[in-house]
Amino acid sequence: MNAIVALCHFCELHGPRTLFCTEVLHAPLPQGAGSGDSPGQGEQAEEEEGGIQMSSRVRAHSPAEGASAESSSPGPKKSDMCEGCRSLAAGHPGYISHDKETSIKYVSHQHPNHPQLFSIVRQACVRSLSCEVCPGREGPIFFGDEQHGFVFSHTFFIKDSLARGFQRWYSIIAIMMDRIYLINSWPFLLGKIRGIIDELQGKALKVFEAEQFGCPQRAQRMNTAFTPFLHQRNGNAARSLTSLTSDDNLWACLHTSFAWLLKACGSRLTEKLLEGAPTEDTLVQMEKLADLEEESESWDNSEAEEEEKAPALSESTEGRELTKCLTDSSLLSDCGSWQPRKLSVFKSLRHMRQVLGVPSFRMLAWHVLMGNQVIWKSRDVDLVQSAFEVLRTMLPVGCVRIIPYSSQYEEAYRCNFLGLSPHVQIPAHVLSSEFAVVVEVHTAVRSPLHAVGCEDDQSLSKYEFTVTSGSPVAADRVGPTILNKIEAALTNQNLSVDVVDQCLVCLKEEWMNKVKVLFKFTKVDSRPKEDTQKLLSVLGASEEDNVKLLKFWMTGLSKTYKSHLMSTVRSPVASESRN
Repeated sequence: MNAIVALCHFCELHGPRTLFCTEVLHAPLPQGAGSGDSPGQGEQAEEEEGGIQMSSRVRAHSPAEGASAESSSPGPKKSDMCEGCRSLAAGHPGYISHDKETSIKYVSHQHPNHPQLFSIVRQACVRSLSCEVCPGREGPIFFGDEQHGFVFSHTFFIKDSLARGFQRWYSIIAIMMDRIYLINSWPFLLGKIRGIIDELQGKALKVFEAEQFGCPQRAQRMNTAFTPFLHQRNGNAARSLTSLTSDDNLWACLHTSFAWLLKACGSRLTEKLLEGAPTEDTLVQMEKLADLEEESESWDNSEAEEEEKAPALSESTEGRELTKCLTDSSLLSDCGSWQPRKLSVFKSLRHMRQVLGVPSFRMLAWHVLMGNQVIWKSRDVDLVQSAFEVLRTMLPVGCVRIIPYSSQYEEAYRCNFLGLSPHVQIPAHVLSSEFAVVVEVHTAVRSPLHAVGCEDDQSLSKYEFTVTSGSPVAADRVGPTILNKIEAALTNQNLSVDVVDQCLVCLKEEWMNKVKVLFKFTKVDSRPKEDTQKLLSVLGASEEDNVKLLKFWMTGLSKTYKSHLMSTVRSPVASESRN
C-alpha cells in the first residue's frame, strides 16, 4: 500500500511535531543496472537490531547522521527540538524491514527524507492536532484533499504525571493519495490503530500510577498554586514517549507495527478489472453469499440465547437433534450451499453427451433448460453430483436449486435437480408428467460396445443409463434456440472444452439480456399481450419453447436488478418521462 503511517505529538513548547513515520519503498532497478554499486554492496554491513534488519544504505541517507545530513534534511533543526519532540537519538540510522515476497522495504525514521513528503506529513500532523479533531479531542477522523493527500487520523491522550492536566496529546495518522482505498480501509485501520493506542496507553498508565504512588503531583501543585506555570514546569516540560512508557524498545516495536499495518492493509484489498457491468450470475452469487452470512449470524445468535436461557439437554435429546439437523441440511441444500465433490465422473457436457447418446442427452438438456425437474437415481453419489455439476452450467445461477442426494422424493418447487437412491419410489403422477425427466443408472455387464466413447473413463463402463419422461422430446422438434446452439458447439470437435465453456457463458448472457428486456416490458411497464408478442418477435424468441425458457429464466434474475427497476419506475423523473 502506497501510504505513510506516522506518530505525531503536540508539544507544549513547539506545537505539533512528527515523532516517527514509516513509509514504503518499492524495489529499485535490477541489481547492477544504472546504480554503479558492486553486486554485494546493498547487502553488506547488515545487522539485526531487535529483529529489524538494518541496512548500510539507510545509514548513508539518514538525516540524523552528522551536521551535513542535518543541513540537508527537511526536518526541524536540533535547536527547535526538545525531548518530547525527538524520537530517535542523534546518529540513529532508523529502521528498515525487507519484504522478500514483494521486494518492498518499509523504512522508519522521524521525518521523511523527501522534501515533498515531509511537507505532506507535516501539514497532516498540524491539522490532526489542531483543527481536524473529534469532539472530546480523542478518536478517529478523516480529512484531506487531492493535492496534499487524504488522511486517517486517530488522536489520543497519554498519561504524564508532570504534564499540564496529567496527560499529553498524540495522534497516529495514515496518509495516502487514494481516497476510495483509504475510506474502504477505515474499519481495518480503526481496529489495528486502536490496538496500538491501547498498548501505548496501558504502558503509560502503569508508569503514571507508579509515579503518583511514589510522589503525588496533585497535592504538590496545590501547595504551589501561585507559582507561575512556566517557572513551575521548567525542566519538566518535555518528556520522551519512551520515558512515559518506560519502554526502551518502543520505536522498534512501533516500526514493526506500522510496517505490518502497511503490508496487511495493502494485501486485504485487491483490484479486479471488470469489463462492463457485473453479470447476473455474479450478482446472484453475491446475494446468496450475503444471505448465508446473515443466516449463520442469526443462527449463532439464537444458539447463544438458547444456551443462556434453556437448561442443559440430555445426551439422547442432543443426539436426536443432531441427526435431525444433519438430515434437514442434506435435504435443503441448494446451489448456494452445496459444494460439488472433487471427484468428477462426468468431465463436461460433451463427455455426458457421448456417454448418454445424442437423443437421450437432447431430451435431458431440453428439460434442464425448460426448468423441469431432473431426477437422477443411482447408488453412486459421486456420479449424481458430478452430473448436476455439469448440467447446472447450462442455467443461470439463480435458476439452480439442487438437492444432491435424498432418501425421499422432494417436490419440484423445492428443487429442479434431485438425486435419489435407487430404492426411493417416485410418485406416479411425476413419472407420467411432462414436467419431469428421470435418469436411472443401473449396473451393467462390461462389453466392448458399451465402452465406446468413454475409453478414457473406465468408471462409467460399469453403468447403464436410461432417460425417460412423460413427454419425450421428438427428434424432429426444433426446441429452444439456445439448445441448438449448445449442441452445435458440442458437436464441433475443433472447439476445446474451455472454448465450449466460454460459449456457454456468452449464450447465457445473451439470453439473460432478453429476459431483462421481457421482464421490464411485462412486469414493470405492464404492456399488453399484443405488444409482448411483437417484442418476442423482435428478440427472436417467439417460438413456444423460447417463450417458456424466457419465463423460467426470469426467476433467476437478481434481487438487485429487480429492485433497481422498481426504484426507477417509482421515481418522479421516470414517471414524467413516461407521461
